[in-house]
Amino acid sequence: MKFDLKGRIDSINASEIEKEIFDSLPDDEQSPVVLNAENLEFISSAGLRVILHIKQTHPNLKIVGVNSDVYEILDMVGFTEIMTVEKAYRVVSIEGCEEIGRGANGTIYRIDSDNVVKVYNNADALADIQHEREVAKLALILGIPTALSYDVVKVGESYGSVFELLNARSFSKIIANEPEKIDWCVDEYVKMLKKIHSTVVPSGKLPDMKETAVTWAEFMKDYLPDEAGEKLCTLMNNIPHDDHMIHGDYHTKNLELTADEVLLIDMDTLAVGHPVFEFASIYNAFVGFSEYDHEIIKKFQGFDREKGIEFWNKSLSKYFGTNCKAKLKEVEDKARIVGYTRMIRRSIRRGGLETESGKAEIALWKDELLQLLEKTDSLVFNVNELEIEAVKENLSDVQDYVTGYLEQVNCPKKQIMQISVAVEEIFVNISSYAYAPEIGRVIVRIEISQQPLTVSITFIDHGVQYDPLKKADPDVTLSAENRDIGGLGIFMTKQIMDDISYEYVDGKNILTLKKDI
Repeated sequence: MKFDLKGRIDSINASEIEKEIFDSLPDDEQSPVVLNAENLEFISSAGLRVILHIKQTHPNLKIVGVNSDVYEILDMVGFTEIMTVEKAYRVVSIEGCEEIGRGANGTIYRIDSDNVVKVYNNADALADIQHEREVAKLALILGIPTALSYDVVKVGESYGSVFELLNARSFSKIIANEPEKIDWCVDEYVKMLKKIHSTVVPSGKLPDMKETAVTWAEFMKDYLPDEAGEKLCTLMNNIPHDDHMIHGDYHTKNLELTADEVLLIDMDTLAVGHPVFEFASIYNAFVGFSEYDHEIIKKFQGFDREKGIEFWNKSLSKYFGTNCKAKLKEVEDKARIVGYTRMIRRSIRRGGLETESGKAEIALWKDELLQLLEKTDSLVFNVNELEIEAVKENLSDVQDYVTGYLEQVNCPKKQIMQISVAVEEIFVNISSYAYAPEIGRVIVRIEISQQPLTVSITFIDHGVQYDPLKKADPDVTLSAENRDIGGLGIFMTKQIMDDISYEYVDGKNILTLKKDI
């Protein structure tokens, strides 16, 4: 039930207004009652008593559209603490305004040279606006450079948050208009991304992205073969909890360059979780969403699909500090599983199965997802790990990964060569015997420790239990004709490395090589 309050409510007319309202109130005391105060200019204590009486009889009372003077009175007497009181909002028009950003929950427009407004898709967006203001403030406190909203306004049938962004340009606009600056954009984009991912968020302050992603996987069980659906849910559930921040909608329209400062905007998707969720969203923005219709990225980001793929590849390489194709493909494939899951669900919920183009798009993503699920056992990745099939043909990828990592820490060339010899011996040994005659996977992990500066390279496989350190060393004093063929690989590895250890834990062979640099 809604009532309009107009003009003045004072000692002269309060009784009349109270009778008029109470004569129309619903019998059910729990029914919501809304007092629209858009045209209320004045209220005295007599009018306040009317409101309090309504609140006592119908506790589900809300007052909306309150001007600042009346709001001050209501706040002074504590009404804003005991009932919902919503201020009247300044009306802003976006007609003819430039769109500078678009996210999952709203679109950002420049309303003048100094200010932008984010207009929310949800018409009843006040709770969403409050959430974004709170998480943006939290991010700023935790060291993430962002703009804070200073006003809430009415825009058409929805609401918006107003931010000061002086002459800001999105990274999308920079890439579209100045393509020669793409590498600079990649550097700044990754720098900000690493800052986000290194930020630990106090428990309970942001939603857990894993919980949301698990619901995506559960939804997909009705649209995938039983085995694939169960595997997808298992993979999502097995992603460990992570208290580090992720943005959740991190693309080049949400990074703004204002003066010489880079600011992150569109903060309502902030969450905590493993970086795989972030990279899934990034993959979707630059590659996935435009995989079927290549024009989508042009409409959304302002540059073409080729530029989007270039930006994705360069950003991935920059973030992980390697050009190793195997490592980058490992991360991409895991991100794609999460990304396709999200896109398929989103499309189905928006009626994608009701149009021919929607069905074709979903079929494309679904086929890719099923192929990836067949060869993926975990969605987790680490910056310092490479997971790859244990076949000799992948040796060069492993060597590239290890060498690239060692070069980053300025390891001397002689020691890089020695370590490469040891890596080849161990990887080829695993490829030849661990899973024969089948093919399995191996994780190669690199860690650097200080004092003394030491490189540790760990090989982890789920193959046949085998401790190569138990094999007797060959007698290198024998003549060529008296020597056994083979056995030199492990011996050389022992001589080259400063320490080698082996353990078998939970069905895994774990061999670690260490070399002081």
